[in-house]
Amino acid sequence: MKKIALISHGCAKNLVDSELILGLLTQNGYEITLNENETDIVIVNTCSFICDAERESIRSILELIEKGKKVIVSGCLAQKHPDELKKEIPELAGIIGTTDFTKIINVLKNIDSGFVSEVSENPEYFYPENIERQQITMGASSYIKIADGCNYRCGYCIIPYLRGDYHSRKIEDIVSEAKKLVKKGVTEIILVAQDTTGYGIDIYKKPMLSKLLKELNAIEGLGWIRVMYAYPTNMNDELLDTIAKLDKVVKYVDIPLQHSHPELLKLMNRPAFDYKPMIKNIRKKIPNVSIRTAFIVGYPGETEEHFNHLCEFIKEVKFDRVGVFIYSREKGTPSYNMKNRVPARIAKSRYKTLMEIQQSISYERNKSFIGKTLPCIIEACADNGEIVARTQFDAPEIDGVVNIKTDKMLVPGDIENVKIIDATEYDLIGTI
Repeated sequence: MKKIALISHGCAKNLVDSELILGLLTQNGYEITLNENETDIVIVNTCSFICDAERESIRSILELIEKGKKVIVSGCLAQKHPDELKKEIPELAGIIGTTDFTKIINVLKNIDSGFVSEVSENPEYFYPENIERQQITMGASSYIKIADGCNYRCGYCIIPYLRGDYHSRKIEDIVSEAKKLVKKGVTEIILVAQDTTGYGIDIYKKPMLSKLLKELNAIEGLGWIRVMYAYPTNMNDELLDTIAKLDKVVKYVDIPLQHSHPELLKLMNRPAFDYKPMIKNIRKKIPNVSIRTAFIVGYPGETEEHFNHLCEFIKEVKFDRVGVFIYSREKGTPSYNMKNRVPARIAKSRYKTLMEIQQSISYERNKSFIGKTLPCIIEACADNGEIVARTQFDAPEIDGVVNIKTDKMLVPGDIENVKIIDATEYDLIGTI
């Protein structure tokens, strides 16, 4: 059987799809590798959320073709631009849409006969429960996709058009997968979807994230459970009480708000209400919670007044973690043809201003941990004795880390009590 390489771009949800593709290849007897130099066939699972992500995916494809590889493009870029890709890069061996990756075997079987396209015109993502994922990153943490697709139509977002409407997985399937991951040595599972708080509404007729968390909390050997991508309107008291009560669910809420001004939120087709009482309620219900959010600057119609409102909102609320994105104009989204576009230099300046505001908030917050002892998950142990860990208040790759000084032998995945002795704007320094 042929050896196949895979390169994965984009978000954690895309990473899960990449791991499902690898699982399918293994199931069908293919040998897999993450080193493209070991084979002449490479699958590139692409991202198309914003222009920069598209550019990165295209650069990767062109580099491989230059090396003489047979390249199969899968994922969001393939779904968004199937005809353009084939036209602009005629050397491609095949294209697979976001919801068509189970057809990869057909493409591989015909790879020597010519180009094959498997892209559904109306994508609907149903998780293939019969495929066992092959982990690309086997470390302390692993992602579990609890749903895919989206029923919202936010003005800036292409995802619903690339992945279809929202589809949840069954609770028993998710719990079964979590148990398998724990057996493989995973300490922390991270639940992802376009909107995790909407989990279950489509198949159980009511939100079921609280029930799912209770089931997962009962798994023996599991250390932490983290929830990403919450949606403001579903952040109800039942869910907050569940997060507060369950010992394995980390006290961390990731709730991308995108903006603070109601006028701009309406333009974005987002829930337009005052978010301050909701944030206050989250902090009241979950003591010592860490709240992460994300904002977009430079959205069409964003005035100086709207931006100043956002600055004051961030200063007042003092989020623990903030991601800031410059609006990216994406063809096919509701905002694509909107007037009153914000010039790029103004958007960049606003981005810089927000990051500076948040940097000082983050530094003050981190300094408050000095002298405290926090449970930390060990991420990596370098040969030079450097140890990288994470508190429960930080998600992998997007938040801060704890750099540990110790002579003690530590094992990645273990949760250790670490005394914090110093802090920078985003990271902590600790000792054991």
